[in-house]
Amino acid sequence: MDPASDAAVRLRAEHDALAERLGVRRSVDHVKEGGVLAFFTVIAGGMSAKLAWDRWGWLPRRAPIPPDGLPLWFLAALLVALLLLLSTVRAFRIARLYRAEEDALFARLLDLRRALGLDR
Repeated sequence: MDPASDAAVRLRAEHDALAERLGVRRSVDHVKEGGVLAFFTVIAGGMSAKLAWDRWGWLPRRAPIPPDGLPLWFLAALLVALLLLLSTVRAFRIARLYRAEEDALFARLLDLRRALGLDR
């Protein structure tokens, strides 16, 4: 086998491996996960804000002043909202890292396609 055809075979094998790897974009899955988590973060944040307003808001209320005991429901909702916020940020950061990696791989794939003469 001559060196030119051997190099073309190696380039084609690398092209096929990159195309297979880029067939599934993990960054998109993490963006989707981050979006769903962001939605639930807004819901949990609104619920904790409502519970805080019911306890400490300045509108007239019928509850005894000051309310007795710890605000357990508010603290639980706030904890859930914070955990969801951290998960949301983590999902978007992972998506950003995967996207940078996938962009570099896609640039290499385009270079291989030009070298092999697949794109004209």
